[in-house]
Amino acid sequence: MKAAIYNPYLDSMGGGERYTLAVASYFASRECQVDIEWKDQTIKQKLEGRFGVNLDNVNFVESVKKGDGYDVCFWVSDGSIPLLRARKNLLHFQVPFHGVGGGSLMNRMKLFRINKIICNSSFTKKVIDKEYGVNSEVVYPPVSVEKFKPKRKENIILYVGRFSQLKQSKRQEVLIEAFRKFYKSGFRDYKLVLAGGTEVGSGDFVKSLRAQIVAYPIEIIESPSFKELVGLYAKAKFFWAAAGFGCNEKREPELVEHFGITLVEAMAAGVVPLVYEAGGFKEIIKNGQSGFFWKSVGELNTKTRRLVEDKKLLREISENSIERSRLFGYEAFNIALEKILA
Repeated sequence: MKAAIYNPYLDSMGGGERYTLAVASYFASRECQVDIEWKDQTIKQKLEGRFGVNLDNVNFVESVKKGDGYDVCFWVSDGSIPLLRARKNLLHFQVPFHGVGGGSLMNRMKLFRINKIICNSSFTKKVIDKEYGVNSEVVYPPVSVEKFKPKRKENIILYVGRFSQLKQSKRQEVLIEAFRKFYKSGFRDYKLVLAGGTEVGSGDFVKSLRAQIVAYPIEIIESPSFKELVGLYAKAKFFWAAAGFGCNEKREPELVEHFGITLVEAMAAGVVPLVYEAGGFKEIIKNGQSGFFWKSVGELNTKTRRLVEDKKLLREISENSIERSRLFGYEAFNIALEKILA
């Protein structure tokens, strides 16, 4: 069996790219020939280092010819509908595209060649189904939850997310503003760590962030390895996230978090999440049980202070977050993919 995979965003090395590699690993584990279209062969080593995956049984080729000659093709859409030619074609949306003429006659014709449309969350599905006039299926991104373990926790507030300023802003500047206020209110034994990729679309953004953190215990880690991330999650106490802050998720769904893989990773390591209430985040945590939502910087700081002062509650939320994270492991992902391919 031969499987073709295409993702135009592979070098951005974000959650969608990790999803793509999970699909590749699924096929490779079933003794398929797996070909990923990408011209720069050095991408393989970079992906292995960033995501901690083994790609020995995966090939990177000049072209997968839109699936021509393959048994199955997994294609990540850039908003367009490709004319795929494999025996079975899976079209994946990791971005909730809207206002792109998805329901055009040409697109409807191309969709006859698509066997299944897959979205990474119910949030993305709602937008995609309306835009393209389809009924997609949700397969949540898989997370290697077993690789993330809590260790002795330190007074670290962590966020992990790309510094890209292209389609989606993770709003690290909002977290810096919140932490400065948190620090000034008396919590001077805490540290904020912002980690994430800078390969694509970061421009001068990181430079501007570094100018904002002078004189505060805030650290910026650019393009950390998977091993570094495992260590950060293990000792961090809180996970803050502001993706989507200040955006209207109905009018601008592409700007909020479409799912939130790093949130699940943090939860697996017992890091208590406090995340902006928008997008895919709402499908991951149960508010007040395995984490907390917030809508303003003041609310974020108030809820963080409460957890600092209530150690019993902090421990309960941490334990619940570990349990909740297991719902998004590879076993569930593989079962869902198996059903779609059946």
